[in-house]
Amino acid sequence: MVNYGSNEADFSEKSEMDEEDIRKMKIIVCLDDKGGMLFHHRRQSADSAVRRRIAALCSGKKLWMNPYSAAQFAADSLPDICVDDRFLQKAQPGEFCFVEDTPLGPYEAEIESITVYHWNRVYPADLYFDIPLQDHGWRCEETEEFTGTSHERITMEVYKR
Repeated sequence: MVNYGSNEADFSEKSEMDEEDIRKMKIIVCLDDKGGMLFHHRRQSADSAVRRRIAALCSGKKLWMNPYSAAQFAADSLPDICVDDRFLQKAQPGEFCFVEDTPLGPYEAEIESITVYHWNRVYPADLYFDIPLQDHGWRCEETEEFTGTSHERITMEVYKR
């Protein structure tokens, strides 16, 4: 069942808080070799093996995304998908957010981990991942390569601070 959030506007601004007071969400992104995410408002690629891995990773936890991203998960039975245009603002500590078309830099302080699925090829792109992981103190704690359904080799990396 897909949970569509309300369209009510939330105009509350982020207040300055201590690092430990800020909620921590878990981000999932898919990137090409140059950090590309999107081209002309369209995802660069998709792979059902990645979606299955995302489902396993998020098992038992909410997986937040916007309506654009939810379209590719509709055929996959993920009971805990929450769909809302303001998904990054609504995710609670420990919950996952699948991000395809939204800059993440403004939310970096609220991120606990970033799981990156690398397509291991270059696609045309005009929207790029905007967090320079190594420069901002993120360290790769896990790496795994696997064969996708539409990609010969996909690399998953998990970054934490």
